[in-house]
Amino acid sequence: MVFAPESSNNSSQTCSGRCLPNANPCLSYWQRTTRAFPLLYANRDSRVPPSSKYVIIGSGISGGLTAFELLEAGIKGEDVILLEAREAASGASSRNAGHVRPDAFRGFTAYSEIHGEEQALKIIANERLVLKRIDEFVKKHDVPCDFNLTTTFDVCMTPEFSAYEAESFKAYKNAGGDVSHIKIHEGQEAEAKTRVKGAAAAYEWPAGSSHPAKLAQFLLQSVVARGVKLFTFCPATEIKSNESSPELWDVHTPKGIVTAEKIIHCTNAHAAMLLPHLDAYITPNRAQAHALVPTPAFAAENALQNTFSLRYSIHHFYSLVQRQGDGTMVLGVSRFNDSLSPETIAGRLSTDDTGYNEEIAQDALQSFGRIFPEYNSEEARHGEGLGHVWTGIIAMTTDSVPLVGAIGFLPGQYICAGFGGHGMARIFTCAPGVVKAVLGKDWSETGLPECFQFSKERLAKFSSGRDVPSVW
Repeated sequence: MVFAPESSNNSSQTCSGRCLPNANPCLSYWQRTTRAFPLLYANRDSRVPPSSKYVIIGSGISGGLTAFELLEAGIKGEDVILLEAREAASGASSRNAGHVRPDAFRGFTAYSEIHGEEQALKIIANERLVLKRIDEFVKKHDVPCDFNLTTTFDVCMTPEFSAYEAESFKAYKNAGGDVSHIKIHEGQEAEAKTRVKGAAAAYEWPAGSSHPAKLAQFLLQSVVARGVKLFTFCPATEIKSNESSPELWDVHTPKGIVTAEKIIHCTNAHAAMLLPHLDAYITPNRAQAHALVPTPAFAAENALQNTFSLRYSIHHFYSLVQRQGDGTMVLGVSRFNDSLSPETIAGRLSTDDTGYNEEIAQDALQSFGRIFPEYNSEEARHGEGLGHVWTGIIAMTTDSVPLVGAIGFLPGQYICAGFGGHGMARIFTCAPGVVKAVLGKDWSETGLPECFQFSKERLAKFSSGRDVPSVW
């Protein structure tokens, strides 16, 4: 087992997203278990065609589902190409912590402060719809992505956060939010239900988990089988208006220039590379995940059946899923404990996914041991315990919601990005939504909250420097 802790100077790609993804990223647990995917290096050595009606930039779940939805709408596969800077689905889609976890109510107060109460209700309702859409999609297409529909626990690890959660729940309910699917556990009941030592309270609602790389790869394999061309290790480096036909766009790549009628940016944290207007709006953040081989206390019939968010505060929490197939436990950290060193905290504003941070790993493992003392890592046998660590880059927007739709000042260009580390609770409505925009439909036909819609006014209103409440 080879680990690659970051060196002291390994955060050279800091907070701006105006750079290409790293050429040599580390591999996640999900990527390590899908190395036989036949399209991993698709068209690696091929030139791009001189023209294509549709060019999708990014081959993660967002790009793959966008291509899938275009074909479902009647677009010919031969008219679509996918460009990927690295190997297929190499970004956040294959680097997350395995959750399909809608927000049930917690973000309501913060969303209300930013976008108003009506939009906040729509945001949370949309995330609940995404869970349903993924469940339906996996069943309909028999997707081998280990999708597990279960429930999740929001575990309050301190009385202070328990009070915050209670206020959020009350505010959401009083505003007319549906809470019929949420169960509340307090005190000893919370500890018993969650197996979490010292849990002050726990909120439970429907959620899921999956093997995200397998889901992304299924989408790619499906669209390629229907005629879409996927080009890996082929980053889009520049987009210019075509000199002969100004209504067309020239997409520059190391393998040639492809002239496109319509371009769809599914580049998430790297969106500002081609759209510098987003540099003050989308901030890349490093997140880290850890794969643990369970000790007997969490193996066989003792395996966890639910997913978890273990929260000390809005900014200090850990996520946890246990895979039903092999029992691997995935412990995620996407916000950092304030007790970490200033260098580690500052390093989160980066696009560096080449290695991982040792201090964060040690903090996560020590916290895990306190939360689940029965894990008892000190008595772990060879082969049990920490198996792998990796980093992924999430795209934080200053108003806490994605960017979807037409880029009005660049006619023919569209975007589906900025998921804030919450893509699995958003993409399965956002990607179909952007396709409707591409096909000329009205925004109301997308079914998305109005605050998701891309606009120049929105960027101006929520440019960086504004004091925006944090949701995650």
